[in-house]
Parts: sequence; structure tokens; C-alpha cells
Amino acid sequence: MNRLSLKNLFIILVCLILTASCSKHNPSKHKDDIEKQISSMTLREKVGQMFFVRPESLAPSIVWTKYTDLVDYSLQEVTSEMKSVNKNYPVGGVILFAHNIKDETQLSQFIKQIRALNGRPVLCLDEEGGRVARIANNGNFNVEKFESMAAIGATGNPANALYCGKTIGTYLKKYGIDIDFAPVADVNTNPDNIVIGNRAFSDDPAIAVPMVTNYLQGLSEAGIVGCVKHFPGHGDVSADTHYGYAQSMKSWSEMLTCEMVTFKAGISWGCRLIMTAHIAAPNVTGSDIPSTMSSIILQDKLRNELGYKNLIVTDAMDMGAIMNQYTNEEAAVGSIKAGVDAVLCPKDFMKAFDAVVSAVERGEISEERINQSVRRILELKKSIQH
Repeated sequence: MNRLSLKNLFIILVCLILTASCSKHNPSKHKDDIEKQISSMTLREKVGQMFFVRPESLAPSIVWTKYTDLVDYSLQEVTSEMKSVNKNYPVGGVILFAHNIKDETQLSQFIKQIRALNGRPVLCLDEEGGRVARIANNGNFNVEKFESMAAIGATGNPANALYCGKTIGTYLKKYGIDIDFAPVADVNTNPDNIVIGNRAFSDDPAIAVPMVTNYLQGLSEAGIVGCVKHFPGHGDVSADTHYGYAQSMKSWSEMLTCEMVTFKAGISWGCRLIMTAHIAAPNVTGSDIPSTMSSIILQDKLRNELGYKNLIVTDAMDMGAIMNQYTNEEAAVGSIKAGVDAVLCPKDFMKAFDAVVSAVERGEISEERINQSVRRILELKKSIQH
């Protein structure tokens, strides 16, 4: 009798474990959990998820006009001011820059503080390798450096891109980062391009494709979410969107034979994030509107034609290509109406946040439209293991 009871108890325990495991990996239950979470959220909580901000965005006492001004402040901890602002302005993500990072001890502490903020933000970084590498280019970190993505592309061996992605992903995971805004999927076809240059793997999409997908794979194997950028392609422009207007004069059919080759490969691979470019594409959209704010680029082309289902994040909204033409409010509301899910680095976060809330309250943006983006963001967050 005792043996039978023990046997039955063992069987029950096994069944319970299997049931829990199946439940954990049940897509239907997963979706139900997210829907319950969304239904329990206030409008401000939902809107907050759609903002991925600089730490300085939560500190209105920090006033800046140029990026170099931020270096002078060197914000490297969560302050009482930030906590106070964050109570009413939750955030879905925080992106760190070089001036926010001192050394391993400081970074570890800062990340713990950020994770405790209202909105439970994910941690993001631009760590492409080469000249854009916030950690590798800091002398206080002992990590492997890479010359450039162009140098990796020039080897012609995709295994080198896999190694690069996995190496970078491994140390990012160690330090507590969730999302790497890399790789650059642009095809660098314009020799006068001053913003992309050797950040791209190649000027030939056939070479760039396996580099992009292998880099993504390397990040993924290390437990880091990658992001292909900058859609619909920043490689054929000569101006720098950090400082002002830039455009590609290519038609969509021309883009399909070059720029879209790498983005389609990233989508087929299963990339979770695509970052928009602030470039105009007048021969695609019929206007000089930045792609970040164009429903033709983001909805008609990226979602409908290319079939992309995952999260769209803007390039930094405090860049000149946006701020020289639009207010914080116009930029945030316009990009969301165009189809973006996450607004990155608004110049004045609180103004942008309040503008989106007001747009929903007056019916300019539907709450269901907000829910669509929040759903994608929460799904991404659930896939990230801490």
C-alpha cells in the first residue's frame, strides 16, 4: 500500500511538472497572460511602454542642446529627481550611451537601479563593434574589440560575423544589457556617406546578407536581442541625419534590388526589432517626410509588403533630421500614427509622452492602436531572460 501510494505520488508529481512546463511554453496561455496584463494597465502605463529613453530624459534639470552637453553631465546613477518624475512617467526601455558608463561596478549598479524604475524598462545599447561601441571603446572594460563591420565583411566569411555577434552578445549579457541596436543592415553604396561608412558590412547586398544574419545569430546565441537598422536603408545618402535633412532618391524597385535584400534576410531570420531611418525617400513616398514618420514606408512597405510582424523602433528622435522639422509632440504622435511601436530618445520626453496621451484621449490615436504596440513590446520583454 505504501509502495503504491509512493508510486502514485511520483506519477502525480511528474504530471504536475509536465503540466507546468507545457503551460509555460503554451503560446495560447502566453498570449492570454499578455492580454490580461494589457487590460489591467492604465493609459499612461501603456504609453510609457512605448518610450525607450535616455536616462537624462527623466531628469528635467539636465538641459542640453548638443550631444556634447550630455557628456558634461555624465549621468551615471538614478537620482531622486529621476525617481520622482518616473512615478508619473513610466518608461518601457532605457538606452545607455558612452557618457553613462564609467566601469563595471558603476554599470552593474546603474542597471539594477534602472530595472527598478516604473515600467520595468529593458536595457538597450548601441554596441555594433568598431567605432560605435559604448563598452568596447571604454578603457575600463577588458573586452575584445573589432576594427569595423566593413573589415569583417571584407573577409567574405560569415563565421566572422557570427563570432563578432556572439562575442559582443556575451559581454553585453554579462553586464546586464537586453537589447543591442545592431547590426547595421545598410548597404553602403554611397562613397560620400559620412554616417554609415565602415559601420556597414559591404556595398554589396550579396555579401552583407549572410553577415547580418550571422551577427544576429551570434547575439541570439548569447541571449541578446538584436536589431537590424536603419530601415529603409541609410547607405545611399550623403548627409547625416544626426544634424539635419537627408534623403535617398531611389525608387522602391531600386531599393528592392539593394537595400531591401538585407532587411528581407533579417526578417526571414526572425529579427525581433527593426530600427527606422530618419531619411526621406521622396520617390517612394511622394514627399519629403522622414521614413520614421511615413505610413507608406512603415505600414505599406515594411509590414504589408515585406510581412514584418515584430517591433519597430525609431532611430533617436532627438536627431536633427527630426528636431529641425518637428516639435517633440508632433514627432512622437506622428511616428506612432505612422506605425512605430517604440519611440527612442525623444528630445523632451515628458512633452512627447503627454502629447501621445492627449492624442489618445481626443481620439486622434485609438487606444487599440496603442495596445498593438504594447502587445509587441510585452511579448519581447517576456522573451528576455534575466
